[in-house]
Amino acid sequence: MIKKAVITDEISQDFRTAADLAVKYGLDGVEIRSVWEKGPHELDGKDIRDIKAMLADTGLVVSAISSPFYKCDIDNADEIRENIRILRRCIDLAHELNTALVRGFTFWGKGGFEENLGKITSRFEEPIRILEQEAVTLALEFDPSVYATNAAKLVRVIEAVDSMRVRALWDPGNDIYDPDGEVPYPDGYEIIKPYMVHMHLKDAAKDSDGKAVGMPMGDGLVDYKGQFRALMDDRYDGYVVLETHYRPRHALNEELLALPKGSAFSYMGYEATEESLIKWNRLLEEIRG
Repeated sequence: MIKKAVITDEISQDFRTAADLAVKYGLDGVEIRSVWEKGPHELDGKDIRDIKAMLADTGLVVSAISSPFYKCDIDNADEIRENIRILRRCIDLAHELNTALVRGFTFWGKGGFEENLGKITSRFEEPIRILEQEAVTLALEFDPSVYATNAAKLVRVIEAVDSMRVRALWDPGNDIYDPDGEVPYPDGYEIIKPYMVHMHLKDAAKDSDGKAVGMPMGDGLVDYKGQFRALMDDRYDGYVVLETHYRPRHALNEELLALPKGSAFSYMGYEATEESLIKWNRLLEEIRG
């Protein structure tokens, strides 16, 4: 059975505010990205104790740690070392919050995918050793800002890395931003499905200039009715996590879309998330008849 969650900073920087909205809409969990103006690797002992207390109070669980791991320069040794430190810290946080999933990426895209594929995969040797030692899975996400911009490219990376500790995060909404124009469902889903361990949920449309623009859940170009029917038919039992990237009265800028964090990102997120949660529930009701 599908488990439903939301990334907390899509609602608020205040964890209690985000948790209360998740409870209001009957969600199973929440996902940690930025809380109280801090990234997941920046949370201190008191922050973690406070989060654990609120989780116990609400009955919510943590679906994953939405780390910014490997959103960095592939040729910058210092940035890579810092990102390995970020990974280790996020793994520690995952253990503290009882999840075995940490999200990651495939480096800032600053050249062609094909000619950099070997370099991308070679940078995962040390992370894989850490993941194996810690019994944590890295869920790689494709994104227009990194080398793997769609499901097809991400699967190429995962197959080349060749580790059960590196799997796929499926976000059909990200395909609307893909410069290659991959169709989210059914095309992207069928490609990524064998490697999929986690799912994010957003929607988007194209403006008159062809630029992707965030939309409320179900109002964009993703065939979510078909997607959710497929998840049910395939007996997907992982998390589906709302990550709207939509705001009702303004558009998030490219910098915030690439590295979501803090109050500037969360502004108007409560309203956007509640609107999308209502539409998500209606969509599921329609599918179930």
